[in-house]
Amino acid sequence: MGLKWHDDTDVEPEMENVSLKQKTANSTDWEAPLNFDTDSNNSETLAAAEFEEFGDNYERVTVDQKRIINCRADLNQLVPFKYMWAWQKYLNGCANHWMPQEVSMSADVALWKSDDGLTEDERRIVKRSLGFFSTADSLVANNLVLAVYRLITNPECRQYLLRQAFEEAIHTHAYQYCIESLGMDEGEIFNMYHEVPSVARKAAWALRYTQELSDPNFTTGTPETDRALLKNLIAFYCVLEGIFFYCGFSQILSMGRRNKMTGTTKQFQFILRDESMHLNFGIDVINTIIAENPELWDEEMKDLATRMIVEGTQLEVDYAQDTMPRGVLGMNAREMTKFLHYIANRRLTSIGLPKHYADATNPFPWMAEMMDLKKEENFFETSVTQYQDRSMLSWD
Repeated sequence: MGLKWHDDTDVEPEMENVSLKQKTANSTDWEAPLNFDTDSNNSETLAAAEFEEFGDNYERVTVDQKRIINCRADLNQLVPFKYMWAWQKYLNGCANHWMPQEVSMSADVALWKSDDGLTEDERRIVKRSLGFFSTADSLVANNLVLAVYRLITNPECRQYLLRQAFEEAIHTHAYQYCIESLGMDEGEIFNMYHEVPSVARKAAWALRYTQELSDPNFTTGTPETDRALLKNLIAFYCVLEGIFFYCGFSQILSMGRRNKMTGTTKQFQFILRDESMHLNFGIDVINTIIAENPELWDEEMKDLATRMIVEGTQLEVDYAQDTMPRGVLGMNAREMTKFLHYIANRRLTSIGLPKHYADATNPFPWMAEMMDLKKEENFFETSVTQYQDRSMLSWD
């Protein structure tokens, strides 16, 4: 497959005699091959040939030429910025850097190995959480690297996507670190998305609604394909990252409040801080696509977006009922359902849709800080230093 330039010109490199395509006014024929050695005369010849090929089409990028999808401006030019929010999120993501090995798992290991350290219901929650997240973040990373980065045609947004992809790798590393430290059966945990129905249904839903992102031949540029991308991004950010993580995360964070599995809990809180920024970025991308392409956001697309968010919420409710057949950690499935309805309403209103669940409120007020719900709403009104000093974390 040829190297793809921003103007959709395919450049096919050859293994031995590599040529440059030198355009003339009336011809697109290939000229004689140029030798790529270290001779200065050849280097000058090569530079001149490259200038001749691209010089006629060159122009400086202006802000007005930038678009978040289907942009034809030079994607190698980071500035001038058009979407400063994307660049700021990249900077804040870098300030929030962490690595799994920084977190001690010794207390978790002792508790996990103790016969009376955790109840069976608590152990189920830990296993289910690690089982879903360990593969879900791999799915997220694959979509980012193989599709979203290619289809989002703005360099400052791509800069953040590179940071997000790295963070997803850290998250997968963190789950593996927890699984290995606790001595879990890796085959059991990593195959839950195939073998545990409540986990498998979420994974299947995510694959179904992001199938275009899985297609290497999918491109945008028509109303139909642009609409498909918008649908995929809503499923990807508002549901997969914006709803499917919340039951498991709240359960693990509740353990931390009770001084149980504190190493695992600390890593989950670091991950959730990253995910809150991923979610904010995705919502900004979705809203920008809608603002620049308002014809995509018709009643049919609005209905589809609402239906996807409601479907995803029900799958997460089903997961809550599976992982909490009885009350545990000060929670139960009924209260978790209320919480998930509250989260779903937030996702709907964030992309300009009306609330679906009447009078939904947060039944777990202690989560507002631990799950960074306030930071989701006003992330950049919060000092970045809160994301730099990990020693400030507490479970009070």
